[in-house]
Amino acid sequence: MSQTTTHDIGMEGLDSLSGVDALCLFVAEDDRPLPATAGFVDWRLCGALSRVLQGGFFSGVKDDWLLLPSDGKLEVPRVFVVGLGRRKALDADALRDALAEAGKVLSRARVESVALEVPGSGTLEDPARSEAFQKGFLPAFKGARVAVLADKGLVRLLPARKG
Repeated sequence: MSQTTTHDIGMEGLDSLSGVDALCLFVAEDDRPLPATAGFVDWRLCGALSRVLQGGFFSGVKDDWLLLPSDGKLEVPRVFVVGLGRRKALDADALRDALAEAGKVLSRARVESVALEVPGSGTLEDPARSEAFQKGFLPAFKGARVAVLADKGLVRLLPARKG
Protein backbone atom coordinates (compact mmCIF):
# COMPACT_ATOMS: atom_id res chain seq x y z
CA MET A 1 0.00 0.00 0.00
CA SER A 2 1.28 3.44 -0.93
CA GLN A 3 2.13 6.01 1.72
CA THR A 4 -0.32 8.90 1.35
CA THR A 5 0.33 12.51 2.34
CA THR A 6 -1.82 15.59 1.86
CA HIS A 7 -0.85 19.04 0.62
CA ASP A 8 -2.83 22.24 0.17
CA ILE A 9 -4.10 23.16 -3.28
CA GLY A 10 -2.17 26.15 -4.61
CA MET A 11 1.35 27.30 -5.35
CA GLU A 12 2.63 26.45 -1.84
CA GLY A 13 1.24 22.93 -2.17
CA LEU A 14 2.92 22.48 -5.55
CA ASP A 15 6.20 23.79 -4.14
CA SER A 16 6.04 21.23 -1.29
CA LEU A 17 6.22 18.25 -3.67
CA SER A 18 9.97 17.67 -3.62
CA GLY A 19 10.91 14.07 -4.29
CA VAL A 20 7.76 13.30 -6.29
CA ASP A 21 8.29 11.66 -9.72
CA ALA A 22 5.14 12.88 -11.44
CA LEU A 23 2.07 15.05 -11.13
CA CYS A 24 -1.24 13.70 -12.42
CA LEU A 25 -3.82 16.30 -13.46
CA PHE A 26 -7.41 15.58 -14.41
CA VAL A 27 -8.92 17.95 -16.99
CA ALA A 28 -12.49 17.79 -18.25
CA GLU A 29 -13.33 18.81 -21.80
CA ASP A 30 -15.49 21.64 -20.46
CA ASP A 31 -12.89 22.94 -17.94
CA ARG A 32 -12.16 26.39 -19.31
CA PRO A 33 -10.52 28.19 -17.61
CA LEU A 34 -8.58 25.39 -15.97
CA PRO A 35 -9.63 24.92 -12.34
CA ALA A 36 -7.60 24.48 -9.15
CA THR A 37 -4.31 22.56 -9.50
CA ALA A 38 -4.51 22.40 -13.31
CA GLY A 39 -4.77 26.20 -13.38
CA PHE A 40 -1.82 26.67 -11.01
CA VAL A 41 0.30 24.21 -13.03
CA ASP A 42 -0.63 25.94 -16.29
CA TRP A 43 0.44 29.25 -14.73
CA ARG A 44 3.81 27.79 -13.69
CA LEU A 45 4.28 26.26 -17.15
CA CYS A 46 3.64 29.66 -18.73
CA GLY A 47 0.41 28.51 -20.39
CA ALA A 48 1.82 25.33 -21.94
CA LEU A 49 -1.28 23.29 -21.04
CA SER A 50 -3.63 25.99 -22.34
CA ARG A 51 -1.73 26.09 -25.64
CA VAL A 52 -2.05 22.31 -26.04
CA LEU A 53 -5.79 22.57 -25.32
CA GLN A 54 -6.24 25.45 -27.76
CA GLY A 55 -4.30 23.57 -30.41
CA GLY A 56 -6.59 20.55 -30.05
CA PHE A 57 -3.79 18.02 -29.47
CA PHE A 58 -5.38 17.24 -26.09
CA SER A 59 -8.98 18.17 -25.36
CA GLY A 60 -9.91 16.51 -22.05
CA VAL A 61 -12.23 13.91 -23.55
CA LYS A 62 -12.54 10.67 -21.58
CA ASP A 63 -9.39 8.52 -21.78
CA ASP A 64 -7.38 11.32 -23.44
CA TRP A 65 -3.78 11.38 -22.10
CA LEU A 66 -0.98 13.92 -22.31
CA LEU A 67 2.56 13.95 -20.89
CA LEU A 68 4.34 17.27 -20.41
CA PRO A 69 7.82 17.97 -19.03
CA SER A 70 7.89 20.62 -16.31
CA ASP A 71 11.29 21.92 -17.53
CA GLY A 72 12.23 22.78 -13.95
CA LYS A 73 9.28 25.14 -13.46
CA LEU A 74 7.79 22.74 -10.90
CA GLU A 75 9.35 20.50 -8.25
CA VAL A 76 7.91 17.56 -10.23
CA PRO A 77 9.67 16.62 -13.52
CA ARG A 78 6.69 15.06 -15.40
CA VAL A 79 3.06 16.09 -15.67
CA PHE A 80 0.54 13.47 -16.78
CA VAL A 81 -2.80 14.96 -17.84
CA VAL A 82 -5.90 12.75 -17.94
CA GLY A 83 -9.10 13.59 -19.82
CA LEU A 84 -12.27 13.23 -17.76
CA GLY A 85 -14.90 13.82 -20.43
CA ARG A 86 -17.60 16.36 -19.57
CA ARG A 87 -17.44 17.56 -15.95
CA LYS A 88 -21.25 17.73 -15.84
CA ALA A 89 -21.36 13.98 -16.60
CA LEU A 90 -18.84 13.09 -13.87
CA ASP A 91 -20.44 10.82 -11.29
CA ALA A 92 -18.88 8.68 -8.56
CA ASP A 93 -18.53 5.60 -10.83
CA ALA A 94 -16.90 7.59 -13.65
CA LEU A 95 -14.53 9.22 -11.16
CA ARG A 96 -13.55 5.86 -9.63
CA ASP A 97 -12.94 4.44 -13.13
CA ALA A 98 -10.83 7.47 -14.17
CA LEU A 99 -8.77 7.25 -10.98
CA ALA A 100 -8.27 3.49 -11.38
CA GLU A 101 -7.13 3.91 -14.99
CA ALA A 102 -4.76 6.70 -13.95
CA GLY A 103 -3.27 4.44 -11.28
CA LYS A 104 -2.69 1.69 -13.84
CA VAL A 105 -1.12 4.00 -16.44
CA LEU A 106 1.16 5.66 -13.88
CA SER A 107 2.25 2.23 -12.64
CA ARG A 108 3.02 1.10 -16.21
CA ALA A 109 5.08 4.30 -16.61
CA ARG A 110 7.03 3.18 -13.53
CA VAL A 111 6.05 6.21 -11.47
CA GLU A 112 7.13 5.55 -7.88
CA SER A 113 5.67 8.69 -6.32
CA VAL A 114 2.85 10.81 -7.67
CA ALA A 115 0.97 13.95 -6.70
CA LEU A 116 -2.63 14.45 -7.75
CA GLU A 117 -5.77 16.36 -6.96
CA VAL A 118 -8.88 14.18 -6.69
CA PRO A 119 -11.23 15.72 -9.28
CA GLY A 120 -14.90 16.41 -8.80
CA SER A 121 -14.83 19.29 -6.32
CA GLY A 122 -18.05 21.23 -6.67
CA THR A 123 -19.64 18.39 -8.65
CA LEU A 124 -19.44 15.45 -6.24
CA GLU A 125 -19.65 15.31 -2.47
CA ASP A 126 -16.36 14.85 -0.58
CA PRO A 127 -17.28 11.34 0.72
CA ALA A 128 -17.85 10.14 -2.86
CA ARG A 129 -14.54 11.66 -3.99
CA SER A 130 -12.68 10.08 -1.07
CA GLU A 131 -14.23 6.67 -1.76
CA ALA A 132 -13.38 6.89 -5.49
CA PHE A 133 -9.76 7.68 -4.59
CA GLN A 134 -9.50 4.90 -2.01
CA LYS A 135 -11.27 2.23 -4.09
CA GLY A 136 -10.14 3.34 -7.56
CA PHE A 137 -6.69 4.92 -7.43
CA LEU A 138 -4.97 3.38 -4.40
CA PRO A 139 -5.49 -0.30 -5.38
CA ALA A 140 -4.37 0.41 -8.98
CA PHE A 141 -1.26 2.48 -8.23
CA LYS A 142 1.79 0.33 -7.47
CA GLY A 143 4.16 3.15 -6.47
CA ALA A 144 5.37 3.86 -2.94
CA ARG A 145 4.03 7.37 -2.36
CA VAL A 146 0.92 9.40 -3.19
CA ALA A 147 0.75 13.11 -2.40
CA VAL A 148 -2.85 14.35 -2.55
CA LEU A 149 -3.48 18.02 -3.21
CA ALA A 150 -6.75 18.58 -1.37
CA ASP A 151 -8.95 21.12 0.34
CA LYS A 152 -9.70 20.80 4.06
CA GLY A 153 -13.04 19.02 3.54
CA LEU A 154 -11.50 16.16 1.58
CA VAL A 155 -8.40 15.91 3.79
CA ARG A 156 -10.57 14.88 6.75
CA LEU A 157 -11.83 11.86 4.79
CA LEU A 158 -8.53 10.57 3.42
CA PRO A 159 -6.25 8.00 5.05
CA ALA A 160 -3.38 10.46 5.04
CA ARG A 161 -0.99 12.45 7.07
CA LYS A 162 -0.05 16.06 6.40
CA GLY A 163 2.99 16.19 4.14
